[in-house]
Amino acid sequence: MLGGTAAVMAMFAGFGLAPGEVRAQGAQPPVVLTNLRFFDGETLEIQAGRNILVQGNRIEALIPAGDIVEGATVIDCGGRTVIPGLIDAHWHATLCGVTEQAALMGDINFVQLVAGQQAGATLLRGFTTVRDVGGPAFGLKMAIDRGVIRGPRIFPSGAMLTQTGGHGDFRLLSALPRMPDTPADRFEKEGVALIADGDAMVLRKTREQLMKGASQVKIMAGGGVTSLYDPLDSVQFFEDEMRTAVKAAADWGTYVCAHVYTSEGIQRCLRAGVRSIEHGQLADEETVRMMADAGVWWSIQPFLNDEDANPKTEPSARAKQELVQAGTVTAFEMGRQYNVKMAFGTDILLNPAGTASQGRQLSKLTRFMSPLEALRMATGNAGELLAMSGERAPYPGRLGVIRPGAMADMLVVDGDPETGLDWLGDPASSLALIMKDGAVVRNQL
Repeated sequence: MLGGTAAVMAMFAGFGLAPGEVRAQGAQPPVVLTNLRFFDGETLEIQAGRNILVQGNRIEALIPAGDIVEGATVIDCGGRTVIPGLIDAHWHATLCGVTEQAALMGDINFVQLVAGQQAGATLLRGFTTVRDVGGPAFGLKMAIDRGVIRGPRIFPSGAMLTQTGGHGDFRLLSALPRMPDTPADRFEKEGVALIADGDAMVLRKTREQLMKGASQVKIMAGGGVTSLYDPLDSVQFFEDEMRTAVKAAADWGTYVCAHVYTSEGIQRCLRAGVRSIEHGQLADEETVRMMADAGVWWSIQPFLNDEDANPKTEPSARAKQELVQAGTVTAFEMGRQYNVKMAFGTDILLNPAGTASQGRQLSKLTRFMSPLEALRMATGNAGELLAMSGERAPYPGRLGVIRPGAMADMLVVDGDPETGLDWLGDPASSLALIMKDGAVVRNQL
């Protein structure tokens, strides 16, 4: 049996990448980006006087602007600014580009095909990496990594873990009561979310996602906007249940992130050892101070009452959405006041028309901070957050920075990151070059 399994796995090992392409990758000449300014993803200034040397899929060195590299392919950036590839730390790769009806009741093959199309569009918006915080993204990640389709690097969470009736339980009320012999609901079968009540079930479902290749585990620790049954102020999962997920993830060298808005829910997460708070727009000042003291990450989104909000037609969902939006400004202000480690995400969800706003969402952060600080949240800061996956990180090098040894993910932009980020809203014209993994995806220079 083992021999047969190995043979089958070997047959698919190089799927999407022919042997000739593998040899070509190993023999590719170095690339030098010249005539540029650059933002390194960490230092809040634009630097000059250097060229960027790329060898394979890594940034080899930052060399003096006059140096010549023999045999290198030279890309003249025309005086433009180079920035690291952008990172969306709260993305749903398989759920962003379909409607709620399609996600819950449509053909899963359609959902996945749309996800593939959206992956290419995400990359062309300049997002070279995403942290997928819920959904069946393992196959999509494999297709991208093996060159079958184009898309960003994906740090997958797999299915979101939810308690019965929590944010992630999308069953109809007619499906209740759930009996021991009741089969899994469609959203569980497809890996969107999993219902887990009690320590034993939380342990099993956490380990299942790690077995499938999760780089981090996502739990639903409080009420949500999209879900129908749970009040926004509800606290979900007992502390012991959270601790079980945290321990199981830690045994695999990684961490748990948690969807949660309220102070009570956030504080429970902190006591249980959760390392990344997703959303958190209803946190009070005491809770924000606790987040800073604990050194956890705040993966926060610019949920504002504007045209880019995820569409909600159901009155209760709309009311919850407005409550979250009202807390967004205060959350950003307190996060900066207490120096909480903050990373940018969008959480564009079940909103096909909204996916195009991904870069524009980042530009909105200039309402709360300088343009370079906002850009750092989607580059160097987000890269640090991703690095918490440790050995479970799917990719070996640093992300979100222009430093020797980092992955060669870079953008050449027609725009000045020191004065504003509005150019992110029009990536087709503002991103003159997109490089991911040392390969040029788009070149309009």
